[in-house]
Amino acid sequence: MGEPEAGSEFANRAAAGAEPMADTQYILPNDIGVSSLDCREAFRLLSPTERLYAHHLSRAAWYGGLAVLLQTSPEAPYIYALLSRLFRAQNPDQLRQHALAEGLTEEEYQAFLVYAAGVYSNMGNYKSFGDTKFVPNLPKEKLERVILGSEAAQRHPEEVRGLWQTCGELMFSLEPRLRHLGLGKEGMTTYFSGNCTMEDAKLAQDFLDSQNLSAYNTRLFKEVNQEGKPHYDVRLASVLGTEPALDSEVTSKLKSYEFRGSHFQVTRGDYAPILEKVVEQLEKAKAYAANSHQEQMLAQYVESFTQGSIEAHKRGSRFWIQDKGPIVESYIGFIESYRDPFGSRGEFEGFVAMVNKAMSAKFERLVASAEQLLKELPWPSAFEKDKFLTPDFTSLDVLTFAGSGIPAGINIPNYDDLRQTEGFKNVSLGNVLAVAYTMPREKLTFLEEDDKDLYLRWKGPSFDVQVGLHELLGHGSGKLFVQDEKGELNFDQETVINPETGERIQSWYQSGETWDSKFSNIASSYEECRAESVGLYLCLHPQVLEIFGFEGADAEDVIYVNWLNMVRAGLLALEFYTPEVSSWRQAHMQARFVILRVLLEAGEGLVTVTPTTGSDGRPDARVCLDRSKIRSVGRPALERFLRKLQVLKSTGDVAGGRALYEGYSAVTDAPPECFLTLRDTVLLRKESRKLIVQPNTRLEGSEVQLLEYEASAAGLIQSFSERFPEDGPKLEEVLTQLATADVRFWRGPSEAPAGQA
Repeated sequence: MGEPEAGSEFANRAAAGAEPMADTQYILPNDIGVSSLDCREAFRLLSPTERLYAHHLSRAAWYGGLAVLLQTSPEAPYIYALLSRLFRAQNPDQLRQHALAEGLTEEEYQAFLVYAAGVYSNMGNYKSFGDTKFVPNLPKEKLERVILGSEAAQRHPEEVRGLWQTCGELMFSLEPRLRHLGLGKEGMTTYFSGNCTMEDAKLAQDFLDSQNLSAYNTRLFKEVNQEGKPHYDVRLASVLGTEPALDSEVTSKLKSYEFRGSHFQVTRGDYAPILEKVVEQLEKAKAYAANSHQEQMLAQYVESFTQGSIEAHKRGSRFWIQDKGPIVESYIGFIESYRDPFGSRGEFEGFVAMVNKAMSAKFERLVASAEQLLKELPWPSAFEKDKFLTPDFTSLDVLTFAGSGIPAGINIPNYDDLRQTEGFKNVSLGNVLAVAYTMPREKLTFLEEDDKDLYLRWKGPSFDVQVGLHELLGHGSGKLFVQDEKGELNFDQETVINPETGERIQSWYQSGETWDSKFSNIASSYEECRAESVGLYLCLHPQVLEIFGFEGADAEDVIYVNWLNMVRAGLLALEFYTPEVSSWRQAHMQARFVILRVLLEAGEGLVTVTPTTGSDGRPDARVCLDRSKIRSVGRPALERFLRKLQVLKSTGDVAGGRALYEGYSAVTDAPPECFLTLRDTVLLRKESRKLIVQPNTRLEGSEVQLLEYEASAAGLIQSFSERFPEDGPKLEEVLTQLATADVRFWRGPSEAPAGQA
């Protein structure tokens, strides 16, 4: 198998920068919360055909999810392969006996299990929520003894030693540049070669726009020739590579270009052997599709992953939007761009879920009221879509969610042109909400004692309301002003007035430009902020609360806790800010900090954040919200802010949008809040996000069985050990070969090529 040889520069580079693990930011604690997704009842209610459909879609999702390792860090595929080898040979209990015999303490072995579970859960060694690296919380020499003395090493000594020598140093390294995901000197990313800068990313985006190519399924690799001229390889994800293929919309683009004095080459075949497995399972799922929409959707996904075509994925997404109210819901592809430092490339994800009918009924009533509620939003009707395309909105119980993390709700597809003209779907992931956002009272930070019981009582119900409004009327609202390729505008330039300036519209999106390509690295967070603000704003509407079954004092408590949760989240967000490079690492948390700033700016005592000393004698803080001022002070402030956000988005005013959003996103030590100092307090008292254990499905004869696992680090590891029973070792070999083929792109200029293990 192809791994860099022992002592290669790839491994040595990390050794020089390795630092002691003093900072809890970079470890997962031994007592981290672990929960299991419960979908047993929803799965039981599926017919045999629906189970087969769900099974093959789940297999496709899990296979595709492996690509995330290659999208995260150069070492992630090797770490995954090493852990998988270890736990295939010995389960966590068996390995424990060996580890204790090698001199590890129980705490150190548990720390290793938590690390391994974290790698599987995040599909890499960087947190999916916050983009921070995490390292094993035990001495490297001890872990080395466990690995090299393990059953896996006895059976395959060269492979296991080769993997450890390739990734061991990088696994532990906290060299400054490796601590967070980022571009160039700012951090680590494998969406771009290590020598790419933000300027390269902008140039590549302009090139892609000029060729009407989407960045979603691409990576960018830069090499500089002897004359110093850069050569860029834009690599599309596809099964097909350079081999001759039938003409498709992609093949004509696979060539060399000169663009603004630089050489670009469009190639394809990224993740090819992984996508081949995805396609194989999608073909099998097609046989069990419930209708022609699903069949055509899957056929287009197959075309997309085979050819490397985002246009085919868009066509598949059209059929997916038209497939209203399916029993088994799914989506798969290069979807969310949160982790691309430039904000354009999609991380692979795939989910499969079953409808929760009781909660879906509430969401259906919200959809029925949507057109009326859209009129309540604080921007003129010309800034709203010409026609509200009634979406599907269902509450789902997740069977499979492959990728780097599991959200609470989703509004997809992310393609602007489809969302404006064809519509979208909203899903709330009920069984994720049920486990991911619960916490014991003693772990509830930064609230007054009087607020804690109320918060615990209403957090779940208020979050259901917020997710519903955020997805449906947040992400689902607002129009983009666009000029098409024929020069026609989708708005009347003579009559539409900008409510912020009182003048006619001066800017819009040109043909080929999208929200993501234009607003790049602020697009995701800005949009999350708009959606969160819509949720806060509309939850004040009595009709909304009635839909969810809340009236009178209960409705007031739901509103209060929803707003309180948002301002508390704004304080918690400081964990996800990196002062050294003045950057945010998580889109949703940046958005919540911005909302906290807006509500603090509203004044009149609406929100206060006060430093205190905790009962343990260490720094603490309290967030207070005056519930009597939510409507009189909070609502008008949010109204003004929301209108600005929408107008700047609609008109594609990047300069204005950046000035507004980056202004509110700034973290300083200016009084009275002194946020940089408060950040230390937040880090001192932070709680790690829960790890979530997912079930597997297994085909036995013609029947699909659901395999469930205990809610522990060991249970999560076992679920992955049993995820690829037929081809686990082969997949690990493929992953390390793909990683090794590109390893030169993350090496310093003086480093020698890697050899083979």
